[in-house]
Amino acid sequence: MNNSFAEDIVKKALKRGCDAAEVFIRSFRGISAEAKDGKVEAMEASQDIGIALKVIRNQRLGFAFTTIRDEVEKTINTAIDAANWTAIDEYVDIPSYEAYKEVSIFDEKIKNIKEDDVIKDALLLEESALAFDKSIKKVRKAEASAGSAFTTIVNSRGVNVSYESTYYSAHVTTLAQDANGDSQMGWDFAGSRRRSDIDAVSIGKTASERAMELLGSRKITSVRAPVILGPSVAVDFLDILSASISAEAVQKKRSFLIDKTGQTVMSTNVDIIDDGAMQWGTGTKPVDDEGVPVTKKAIVSRGVFNGCIHNTYTAKKAGVKSTGNAARGGHKSLPGIGVTNFYIRPDESEKAEVRSQKSEGKKTKNNQLIKSISKGILILNTMGLHTANPISGDFSIGISGLWIENGETAYPIKEAVISGNILELFKKIEGIGNDLKFYGNVGSPSLLIGDMDISA
Repeated sequence: MNNSFAEDIVKKALKRGCDAAEVFIRSFRGISAEAKDGKVEAMEASQDIGIALKVIRNQRLGFAFTTIRDEVEKTINTAIDAANWTAIDEYVDIPSYEAYKEVSIFDEKIKNIKEDDVIKDALLLEESALAFDKSIKKVRKAEASAGSAFTTIVNSRGVNVSYESTYYSAHVTTLAQDANGDSQMGWDFAGSRRRSDIDAVSIGKTASERAMELLGSRKITSVRAPVILGPSVAVDFLDILSASISAEAVQKKRSFLIDKTGQTVMSTNVDIIDDGAMQWGTGTKPVDDEGVPVTKKAIVSRGVFNGCIHNTYTAKKAGVKSTGNAARGGHKSLPGIGVTNFYIRPDESEKAEVRSQKSEGKKTKNNQLIKSISKGILILNTMGLHTANPISGDFSIGISGLWIENGETAYPIKEAVISGNILELFKKIEGIGNDLKFYGNVGSPSLLIGDMDISA
């Protein structure tokens, strides 16, 4: 139904003098439950649909959206009127049709899930977290969510795509307290396109373990030593990097990777992948949000930056082909640029398997990296990384984690600070773990970073 409806919108826009038209429709249904004290604290069910229309007329862009099917005529008029007032832009365009491959992103069990099933997982998150140890005094948030979506993209150059997708996630935050009154927070999260990947018990236990391993944290004196970024911390740094590989950021001079294509910008140990076709990945889909097929791309190969990711607009401006990375925040905005499944390749000597659901507990930490250093810090949490400069890559952040002595974790530390530059940090990677974990659509294994100045 959505395809014929979208085709009709495109035809009407062309009849009214538009040179090109593109329709994006996404309907969504979701359920979420939050548990507290063994009961349901909050329950929410949502259902929504959004219809977006992009038109091009005399090299001028028009855009409008609605959530009501009966208002499509008004939406078409609004988009055309907008095109009459925007400036001429020679790079506005829509893509032509290209064949795409089917991907695994739909789980019937999630689409048909009942409220009771989501509630059960939320309660299980809280229960498993509290049962881990008597030091766990409180669970601040235990939430499970399920969602399914149907996406349709139709344009006047042959793109006509529909696909159904699902998503399931669980996250929990815990509070541990010791006999001396020290309190520490812990958390864990997992998300996947299929429900069977989400282990609520494991997530609850990992969150509690994270809180407990920082109990009794002490301050250290300033030191220069190597550090190990746990997967969740490495993902935070990789998130910042993902913004700089956008061609839009580069073209607007808002990236620290300007004029770096083809250059060695990181340690030669590092390979970074963007894979929109990864089976069951949370960033996986058959086409991007303009209808261009997604692919698997090596963004960084042995430390060399291979180039930016593009949507149709930035690709035309750069004289290249779109990389299939057009991304919408929703139907209310034009496509920007975003990564799909973005990750650092783990140590292949360990034949590591990419999994979005595995927790970062003691059993999955890469002990080989810890054993390889005589003294240093395993960083488990950061404070203030969001303040990193997205243009220069400079950062100064608070850290907490575990002090390493003679190849073993010795005691928890707090209130230390590391400063530097993100590209310089990635240049100093001396070891990569086999414990790749995804948080949403960004993933990383543990990373061993050479000597850094750690202030206290």
